[in-house]
Amino acid sequence: MPRKLKVFRTSIGFHDAYVAAPSQKAALTAWGATANLFTRGMAEEVLDPKLMEEPLSRPGEVIRKARGTMADHLAALPEAPIKPAKLRSKNADRRTATPAAKNKRRPVPPPSRKKLDAAVEAVRVAELAYAEQRRELEEREAEVRRVRRALEGEHAGRMKELEERRASAEADYRSAIEQWKQT
Repeated sequence: MPRKLKVFRTSIGFHDAYVAAPSQKAALTAWGATANLFTRGMAEEVLDPKLMEEPLSRPGEVIRKARGTMADHLAALPEAPIKPAKLRSKNADRRTATPAAKNKRRPVPPPSRKKLDAAVEAVRVAELAYAEQRRELEEREAEVRRVRRALEGEHAGRMKELEERRASAEADYRSAIEQWKQT
């Protein structure tokens, strides 16, 4: 057998929100409330049969009804403009704010860049080390080229001298052979 429905009401701005539900918990769920509005005195059970008719005809559905007319609302406004309240200290806000309000005021910090910055720095250091090693290697290669050119120049000069000696010795030998043949 289904549970008997009750009608509950809470204030939402200039409206009252009515819902026909089997329990206060079901009413809170229908309103999307995160806190118990009944224990805070912000919601109540409706016993007036005229106010209960529409919610009972549509159980579980939130029905909004304006409290008064637009003229009633405008008449309730103060004649003098409302001055903005003085700014309170941060500590006063923290003591009076609800946990949900605290979360709304405090922005979520961005993700940490520590790992990215460390990786970028590691790449930069590796590039610098590579550039330094390459510069040193190029200097050593240039030195090897200078030594090689000097060695090749020295070798060429020495070989020229040795070739001249060999040619002279060969000429002397041929001359000696010719003289020997004639004896």
